[in-house]
Amino acid sequence: MTVLLSLAAWETAARSGWVDPLFVPAPTAVARALVRIGGPALAALADTLGKTALAYILSVALGVTAGLAVGSARLLRDVLSPYVIALYGIPKILVLPWIVLLLGYGTAPAVFYGAIHGLFPIMVLVMGAVRDVDRSLVTVARSFGATPLQLYWKVLLPAIVPSVLAGMRLGIVFCLLGVLVVEMFAGVRGMGHVLGTFANGFQAPELFAATGLVSAASIAIVLALDNLNDRLSRWRG
Repeated sequence: MTVLLSLAAWETAARSGWVDPLFVPAPTAVARALVRIGGPALAALADTLGKTALAYILSVALGVTAGLAVGSARLLRDVLSPYVIALYGIPKILVLPWIVLLLGYGTAPAVFYGAIHGLFPIMVLVMGAVRDVDRSLVTVARSFGATPLQLYWKVLLPAIVPSVLAGMRLGIVFCLLGVLVVEMFAGVRGMGHVLGTFANGFQAPELFAATGLVSAASIAIVLALDNLNDRLSRWRG
């Protein structure tokens, strides 16, 4: 009901001239634009999501592995943590020109830049979670003769599941953001390129429609990860 009321108010404002339709088109205009661009926009979105999936797989695999390794070894944590935090805090847009210089245009820089965006939030959360695991759990497991592999699988991994899932939810959004940025400024196809084209052409209805498609896809992915979180919480319990 709230959504319908908001759309009605938006439509009224646009039709009454309270907002400039050049920048804020009416919902009905956005809907018509969505019909016009539907096929090409969905193809571009599929291309973007494919790159995002590759970047996400890389960021999760590297982030969880590195977070476990650094977080569980005190020497590594003391030496590397300041560098990890510093790299996490650096605006990633600063390295984009270098990535384009080295990898050129197309899929490779989008996947690489997206993976960098998603890697550090996951790694930082996993490092913190491993560091904060109750040491008594580790001590008890070792006293019962647990091997290092059993220690990771039976103690550490179940204990850090919430942090891993939180990192994964952040990571997918950051990966998608990174891919879209490269597509906007250094891409020849994909949803970022489409959004940039509509913005440069002052095609506000098409821009709103394309933005809505990306937002809907992002929300669906996050909800799917929430469902995965529920399933893994039962395994953790």
